[in-house]
Amino acid sequence: MAIDAWMQHPTLAFLGHDMFESLRRWTGQPLPTAELPLAVTTMAMDQADVRVGLVSAWHGPEGVLIGNDEVAGFVAAHPDRFAGVAAVDLLRPVAAVRELRRAITELGFVALRVVPWLWGLPPDDRRYYPLYAACVELGVPFCTQVGHTGPLRSSEPGRPIPYLDRVALDFPELTIVAGHIGYPWTEEMISLARKYPNVHIDTSAYTVRRYPPELVRYLRADGREKVLWGSNYPMITPMQALSDVDGLELDAPGLDLFLTGNARRVFGLK
Repeated sequence: MAIDAWMQHPTLAFLGHDMFESLRRWTGQPLPTAELPLAVTTMAMDQADVRVGLVSAWHGPEGVLIGNDEVAGFVAAHPDRFAGVAAVDLLRPVAAVRELRRAITELGFVALRVVPWLWGLPPDDRRYYPLYAACVELGVPFCTQVGHTGPLRSSEPGRPIPYLDRVALDFPELTIVAGHIGYPWTEEMISLARKYPNVHIDTSAYTVRRYPPELVRYLRADGREKVLWGSNYPMITPMQALSDVDGLELDAPGLDLFLTGNARRVFGLK
């Protein structure tokens, strides 16, 4: 059984955006001609024995791709299978803080996610800072992306050092979950997870066989409580992302932390 730390329900607006053309080319996934029912996502989760998915909204400079209220509808339909992750308009900081508060206190979401390459702004940009303070006050994690980008956008905002390093210094009470491992700067990301008690890594967007060796070593040793499993569905299915998990050679407690325990603790899941 697993908890997926990073996933989206594949809406037409999300799947069809031009920025994902490179991902569609790599995966060979055709665009659907109609909205996919939520059962498509829960079925993909069932096939890999994923009990709960952290399903995310998406907001970029061009507007909403997957809205917070849309995600709230997914959660309402399957409250035992999904937990909501909010997205906000980074360019309108005051409105963004208000929307984050609404998502957490009214919609019951458990985290905020901002994808730096989507905005072309690294996470130490001043426009993030009111949101960090709000996350600390609300007691929810800030989720972000680290490493290179698959979409045709600049990878520079995803470099862990110096950008995420500065955030962790300025907000020591902020819980940070950095998705997509951080490759090719994986060692930088691991160094931050070691340095800061509240910084974590999630493995979304990578199959187990593609984990960098340094991440596997960290996961087997002092990173047991700092790494969370994720898929980045629909780009990678949970089944694909979990294939060959036995090859990590984790003991039973370590495997449980990786697949469920760390996510349950970090996101406050029951």
